Amino acid sequence: MSEPTLESIGDYDTLKGEKKRVVWAVIIAGLIIGGIYAGAKAMYSDVSDEIKTEKIGRFPVK
Repeated sequence: MSEPTLESIGDYDTLKGEKKRVVWAVIIAGLIIGGIYAGAKAMYSDVSDEIKTEKIGRFPVK
């Protein structure tokens, strides 16, 4: 079995060439997508037409 198992961080050091670039591309893509999501959440989290609700203390149990 020549494929790395990634069971330990040491397996990353054995990756070379295209495989190492793919790992970095996945990491970078995850960071970019996470940044876009966080930015959109921060930008659109404030709503002007929010319906106020009252908080109830306890749900009745039958």
